[in-house]
Amino acid sequence: MADGIVHIDGAFVPADEARISIFDLGFLRGDAVYDTVSVWKGMFFRLDDHIERFMRSCAGMRLACPHEPEAIKRILASCVSRAGLEDSYVQMIVTRGRFNTVGKRDVRRCENKFIGLALPYIWIISPEKQTEGIDLAIVENRRTPTESIDPTVKNFNWMDLQRGLFQALDRDADHAVLLTTGGVVAEGPGFNLFWIKRGRLMTPKGNVLEGITRRTVADIATEMGIAVEFGDFPADALRGADEAFLSSTAGGIMPVTRIDGKPLGNGAPGILTGRIREAYWSKREAGWLGTPVASLLGRQAAA
Repeated sequence: MADGIVHIDGAFVPADEARISIFDLGFLRGDAVYDTVSVWKGMFFRLDDHIERFMRSCAGMRLACPHEPEAIKRILASCVSRAGLEDSYVQMIVTRGRFNTVGKRDVRRCENKFIGLALPYIWIISPEKQTEGIDLAIVENRRTPTESIDPTVKNFNWMDLQRGLFQALDRDADHAVLLTTGGVVAEGPGFNLFWIKRGRLMTPKGNVLEGITRRTVADIATEMGIAVEFGDFPADALRGADEAFLSSTAGGIMPVTRIDGKPLGNGAPGILTGRIREAYWSKREAGWLGTPVASLLGRQAAA
């Protein structure tokens, strides 16, 4: 079962056999929230932080998760174990479910559904491409404003991000970063963005998901004595950076070497980026902020 396991409707099934109703509003309306946590060398990373954010997302969308945090941990650990994965991309989802009365669209009365899954670890940028560096496009499509959709609620409303990705790919770039409607740098499809100017680390503060890997980068930078500035920055601040990188659960710290097809800095992955990236993976492999999958299964057996 190395291709993955899904927990749905109370059962564990192979990933390619998992099904939801086409009448679930998670499918029909994108009415769902999710969070993604990774397992590396048998260890969940910052699992409590991910579940805490997931529960906040549920509350933000008025979704009632059918499971308490400890039960979610055991379900996710069981998915990883049953799939036989040492390194895994693990997701928790709550969908709105179906309307329970024909002709009445009362979303308050839907039975919300939980899904957990574990797949082989996903890299949004391959390790080989990270060695070379990413060509990032600042695209024309703008990030949906926070007044419409709260970006701190991790949700499946990705139309703005997907349109931006199309625009980047059509320009032969590797990935996209979107600006806000006010013209400042926001984020990209599934990642936060950092850049470095004269030894100072900068990242957007508004209209972004408050990423767990983003938080981890700030923690590592603070340990290294590197100043971190969260702010509203114009696109030219990114274009004029010395170094830049993406941060995501799916890929970690990923160097950017070109912006809009033009070399960034000296056109190679940056030295400070490399230090942060090395610290991130070294600390993870040493078990920093990790929860062993096996320890959660042990709790389940004891219960």
